[in-house]
Amino acid sequence: MTGMKEGAGEDPFAEETPEDTGPSGSSSTGTTTGAASGESSSTESADHSSSGSSRSGGRRSMSIPYKFRRDGVQDGRDRVPLFLKPETKSAERDALRELEERFDADVSLTDLREALVMVGLEHLDEVEGELEEWGYGMTFDE
Repeated sequence: MTGMKEGAGEDPFAEETPEDTGPSGSSSTGTTTGAASGESSSTESADHSSSGSSRSGGRRSMSIPYKFRRDGVQDGRDRVPLFLKPETKSAERDALRELEERFDADVSLTDLREALVMVGLEHLDEVEGELEEWGYGMTFDE
């Protein structure tokens, strides 16, 4: 990120890797192979997560969340049609309001919808139950 000064106000999302800095801490101009950089990155992550002396108090390194690295809510997403029954749309609106209260901030409807899909994908048994209530799995054979 530009505009960030080094020191106490460092970017809390920045990840420093051995390839980024030379022995004196300055930027390195050398190149590394993909295998070497992947190995050193995973080693460094393991060192940071197991070390109690890291700046994050022993927490794992974090990457910049999607919300902050995108230019707009549609960045990196495919447009898909979504048709909702009135009771689902109402429940979605209630969920949006509740989450905005929990975060004490605006929540994008697009983000909410994708989060709902992602959680649903992680709980297919519950999705199966809902689909069964709608008639999926019913047979009319004798």
